[in-house]
Amino acid sequence: MREMVMGSNVSLAALSEHADSMIVRLGWESPTGEGDADVSVLLLDENGKVRSDTDFYFYNNPVAADGSVQLLGKAPAADGSEDRISFDLTAVPPEVVRMVVAASRYEDARFGELEGVRLSLADGTGEELLRFTIDEADSMSAIIFGELYRRGGEWKFRAVGQGYDTGLAGLATDFGVDIEDDAAAAESQDNAGIDAQPNTAAPAPTDLPTPQAALAAVPAPRRPDDETEPRKPAGRPRTAKKRVTLPKAAKKTLAENESWREARLFPVSALKSDRDRETRATSVLLSVMAQVPEFGRRLTAAFGSPAGRMETFTEVTLPHGDSPRRPDGVIRVERAGKLWTALVETKTNGNALKAEQVQAYMDIAARRGYEAVITLSNDVALEGSPLVEVKIDGRRKHKVALWHLSWAEVAYQAQVLIRHEGVGNAAHAWLLQELLHYLQHENSGCHGFQNMGPAWVPVRNGIDDETLCQGDPRALEVVESWERLIRQVCLRLGGELGQKVLPVQRAKRGIDPKVRRDRLADQLCLDGRLQAELRIEGAPGVLAISADLRTGRLRTSIEIPAPEQGYPLSWAKRLVRRLADAPADLHIETLLEGQTAGPRGTLERLRPEPADMLPKSNTTQIQAFRLSLLKNMGSTRGNAESGFIRSVDDAIHRFYTTVAIHLVPTTPHRSLSKSG
Repeated sequence: MREMVMGSNVSLAALSEHADSMIVRLGWESPTGEGDADVSVLLLDENGKVRSDTDFYFYNNPVAADGSVQLLGKAPAADGSEDRISFDLTAVPPEVVRMVVAASRYEDARFGELEGVRLSLADGTGEELLRFTIDEADSMSAIIFGELYRRGGEWKFRAVGQGYDTGLAGLATDFGVDIEDDAAAAESQDNAGIDAQPNTAAPAPTDLPTPQAALAAVPAPRRPDDETEPRKPAGRPRTAKKRVTLPKAAKKTLAENESWREARLFPVSALKSDRDRETRATSVLLSVMAQVPEFGRRLTAAFGSPAGRMETFTEVTLPHGDSPRRPDGVIRVERAGKLWTALVETKTNGNALKAEQVQAYMDIAARRGYEAVITLSNDVALEGSPLVEVKIDGRRKHKVALWHLSWAEVAYQAQVLIRHEGVGNAAHAWLLQELLHYLQHENSGCHGFQNMGPAWVPVRNGIDDETLCQGDPRALEVVESWERLIRQVCLRLGGELGQKVLPVQRAKRGIDPKVRRDRLADQLCLDGRLQAELRIEGAPGVLAISADLRTGRLRTSIEIPAPEQGYPLSWAKRLVRRLADAPADLHIETLLEGQTAGPRGTLERLRPEPADMLPKSNTTQIQAFRLSLLKNMGSTRGNAESGFIRSVDDAIHRFYTTVAIHLVPTTPHRSLSKSG
């Protein structure tokens, strides 16, 4: 891997034979766990300007119609999270000579408040080719990290590191983008009489062969391409994030009683064995991916797939020595006469992937010139810990990438599309709704991570009788299962909210994930607690959860910084008013200067007397208020009603929907903020 310095450049073809598609990752860490930034891409012509405002790709315009650019969102990384951008260099229009990769902070935040600001670039196989670290970013609110540019008929990369103190709008304006300001945006919304939405459309066509009732819970789709009604001219791009809403309630059913079951496109009643579940789940998923391009592209873009015509296949027989192999599925994408192929190996119902099977498919893919092998199971992959170990023959010139998807991530992507972002037409929305119903059905076997593993009971017993020692490998197994559970909870909650939910990793940059987990395992042996933090977009702070295995209690909490202006009594009264609909057993603790504990009490007791939240001394400064809910945790290792996994999921969901949601600011943000 090449380390770049500011101003240096390199030919992509010199770094990789798979330079037609690239994945750029932008990363940073926040000491507080709350800092974040948004990525953007600008396509420039030979004059150094965008051809039109549509050449500006950011959170309100994340995907190019030709597939050349796609903002893939955030993904967990060893040091927190990374934003990913997919580039299909074969699809870039010939008049585009440069593609600028940038990131910006919002409100008055600066990159100097973050650590480890960096860019990395990987090829279509997932191999990291280069890295560029920006060391001095103190006053910058926007940064150009680097650019992909054409020179002599080939693509090159240049490390830039140029900063702006005028944010995303200032950066975009410099390249010719016409940004809509706050006043014009407000006037436009007032005239329209509605909030900005990700998409708007006319009612669904009446000749669709889908039940109208099935579409009732799906957001209105965008107008079909063949609609004859003239469109309004597109407005200038707004750098404020669009508002999203949860789906409307379904219409009242016409069934006479609950025994009448609605007909489903993908039935689950006939599934009786694990083999049946694997075959049905693979066929259902791959079919919907091929029929709903937005969905198929969203799942495969991060794996180096180009944007093109997708076909999917199941139960394909491929030669492999004396015994032919039959992968569960094959994905094939055609772009400009070139084929990208991935073999798919599926597991459901908590069954583990088999290393020998995956190894065989990797060997077949290498011999046949395929690009990838994709594994799909209920398990969640961890950074630095592959689910299956495979051997790569270094003598082979052709490289095959091994990728993993969890069923929870598939469900998350479907939720985001049909409930928050919208898809191309009503038929596609109905297909995704049917897929989501199938994945969430108890009989499908696609429920995601659902077992804390065989080490769970021995570790709990060892904590109870104080016999669990540091270095016990079973403690590390529980820590890894806990991390998988938290990542899955983030996907589920993010899918419901339509917002980014990511685990916070408070570790120094560069620390090996395995070393970090060893430390957490030792800490578990000492205090008997599993702890995690979640950063939810729009939330006023980091949501923390702690599972005390000694007492069997779960604690979910959030810290609200004290306002910089006003009187403490006014703060307390305002906080109690905003929590009017929160649970009466909510604990409120006042944190004083130096994070020392101050007065505390339940919301039920503090409602009539908010002044009880304040310290007796008027000279003692209040730093923050900590809000907490306690809950008994499940004891079993599985996902049943009494299981630990279900209790953690329920605790986080309850805390956000009954407490944290009341603390989200209701006043509109500036146009450069992440509203909604």
